[in-house]
Amino acid sequence: MRKIVRRHLGKVVAGTGIAVAGTALMVAVTLPGSAGADEPGGTGTAGSTASTGGGAGESAQGQAAVQPGVVEQAPAEGEKGEGRDPLTDAETARVERIVLNRQLLNSSENVEGGRGPQRIGIDLADPDAAEADNANAPRRADVSYYDYKDDTLVTRTVNLDTGKVERTGTQHGVQPPLSRAETTEATKLLIADPLGAGLKADYKDATGAELTSPDQLLVSSMVYRAAPGAQPSVLDACGDHRCVRLFPKVKNGAWIDARSLVIDLSARKVAKLG
Repeated sequence: MRKIVRRHLGKVVAGTGIAVAGTALMVAVTLPGSAGADEPGGTGTAGSTASTGGGAGESAQGQAAVQPGVVEQAPAEGEKGEGRDPLTDAETARVERIVLNRQLLNSSENVEGGRGPQRIGIDLADPDAAEADNANAPRRADVSYYDYKDDTLVTRTVNLDTGKVERTGTQHGVQPPLSRAETTEATKLLIADPLGAGLKADYKDATGAELTSPDQLLVSSMVYRAAPGAQPSVLDACGDHRCVRLFPKVKNGAWIDARSLVIDLSARKVAKLG
C-alpha cells in the first residue's frame, strides 16, 4: 500500500502545485490590489490600493474612496418556515421527536450498534401532485434512517402542520449517501483493523505522529456495492450490507490512498479488494 500511496501522492502534489498556481493567477486578476484587510500593510478598503497608472494624479482629482463592506447579522430564524423555505432548526428537531417513537427506538440499531436507527437525513418534502399550485399547501419533511439491525432504509413523511406521520416506507438494498457519523465509524474500524496498518504508516510518514483517531484526518466516503468477481467473498453482501470506501487526507497535508480497502459497516469487517 505504501508504494502505491507514494506514487499517488506524487500526482497529488503535482496537481496541488497546478491548483495553487491557478489560484494565484486568479487572485492576481480579480483582486483590486495586492494588500487586503488581512494582509500586512492592507488598508481594509476594497480597491484602495489598485493602480491604473495615474498615481498621485488621480488622488488629486478628488476621486471618492470606496467604503469598506459591512457584514450584516443574519436575521433571527423563526420557529416555522413558509412555503418552500428550508426547514428551520426548530422544525428539524420537532420532526425527529415525532418520528423517533418508542417502537422505532427499541426495534432498531445505529451504526455503532446502539439503540435506535442511524439518521441519514431530514429534508423538506416535495408537495403532493394535487398541491403543486397551492401556495398554502402544508409543509412536510422526509426523514430517512438506516436500521443496521436488518439493513433497512426507513423513510417517513411528516406533516409539519399537523405533526402526523403521513407515510412510512421501508426498503432493502437501497444505499443513500453516507452520513458523517457513518464515515467516522468506518474510519475507526479501519484504524483498528490490521488492514489499516498501511494507512497508519503513511500518516506517520507524513506527520511523524501516530494515527489513533478519525479526528486526525479529513475523510470523504462513498458507498461500495459488490461487483461479481471484483472482490473477496467477504464483500459479496455489499449493497445489501452498508459498505464504505474511504478517501482520507492528512489535515493540511496530502491524500492517503486507501481505495483498495472496503469497510462493511453492517458486519463491522474490513477487506481488501483483489
